[in-house]
Amino acid sequence: MRRLAAISGSSVGSEHIWMGQTHVAPDTASSNHHHGASETAIHVVKGHPEFVFLDDSSGTPEEIRLRTAPGDYIFVPPYVPHREENPSPDEEAVVVIARSTQEAIVVNLPELYVLDEERPAGN
Repeated sequence: MRRLAAISGSSVGSEHIWMGQTHVAPDTASSNHHHGASETAIHVVKGHPEFVFLDDSSGTPEEIRLRTAPGDYIFVPPYVPHREENPSPDEEAVVVIARSTQEAIVVNLPELYVLDEERPAGN
């Protein structure tokens, strides 16, 4: 995956937002991760990337897969574990990402869940 910053603290001096593109090669998946206290908004520009989240609201953990198309928007709340995938064997996926922090925060996880000690008290 190639992440390209467009708006960031280092590029334009922003203090409360980060924005850029991610290019996801065919047949690629990110690691499981979250973006800390940052809210993340994603706009699909090209391809059909998939976003995988864990839903344990029923007591039985289950992966939820959001299949997208160009023009779709995805919201990822703070500390929510997820991963991005591009299942296409031959088409790159391109997404525009905006985050509520000035820099991109990526906390890799061994599984699709947040360890209790990673989340600050009260969140």
